[in-house]
Amino acid sequence: MRGLPAFIISNGSGQLGYARRGALVEDYVELIADLIEDGNEARQVDIAARLGVAQPTVAKMLTRLCADGLVSRKPYRGVFLTDAGRKVAEESRIRHQTVEAFLRSLGVSAETARIDAEGIEHHVSAETLEAFRKAMIAPR
Repeated sequence: MRGLPAFIISNGSGQLGYARRGALVEDYVELIADLIEDGNEARQVDIAARLGVAQPTVAKMLTRLCADGLVSRKPYRGVFLTDAGRKVAEESRIRHQTVEAFLRSLGVSAETARIDAEGIEHHVSAETLEAFRKAMIAPR
């Protein structure tokens, strides 16, 4: 899945379980990037608040992200993206922007396009993204 580390343990759910976990990883990494870009540290408490989950849930995911080399943590400081984490965040952001722009080009409202792109971005193939791009620049 787009170069993400495979830390998924097979639980009988096959590819769908992997895709869900990959989407969750991308959501966390993208949120951390957003918090940092907004001029703040990405702290566990802020991540939990933004995602609407408990801090222990965030702590578990951050441990996994650290093990996979996507983030680093410093005592009494926030969470930081590694080069690999920044790459994942940027790729996810580009996919999101492409999907959202394509939906908008079809006449979907801005709010709906934003919400739908959040789900689609994690599962769209490179081939489909390229088709979206071509369709948006093709003369009508």
